[in-house]
Amino acid sequence: MRIKRLIAIGALVLGSSAAMAGLESEFPVAVTLNPDGSGSAAGAMTTARSSKNKVEYIGCGVRRFDDGAGGVFVFGFCQASTADEVLGFCDTENPALIASIGDQDDFSFITFSWNAAGQCRGIGNSTQSFYLPKQ
Repeated sequence: MRIKRLIAIGALVLGSSAAMAGLESEFPVAVTLNPDGSGSAAGAMTTARSSKNKVEYIGCGVRRFDDGAGGVFVFGFCQASTADEVLGFCDTENPALIASIGDQDDFSFITFSWNAAGQCRGIGNSTQSFYLPKQ
């Protein structure tokens, strides 16, 4: 009787640990292109990186250059490609948007939008446990 009880408890513990693994969500890259040239993109970096295609990506970066006159020129950019190779890109010199790029990390869900001139209008990110790669 005691062995049956231990087996039952063991099965319950093992079953419970699988159920407690946590929420996992995949968010493939999506790019929306508007007729006027503006648009938006969103997706999880881990989903894009682990996709089965070789074209999906999303991310942002910052570049700093010495302007040769004692100053520094700084700009940020975001870029994305869907599995169907729909591309999105924007750049910015806005310090607040550049700071938002610095808030991203390896496992961020990234969103960005741009106007008809290709200038970033919004850059956002979310870093949550369900964006982490599968264990």
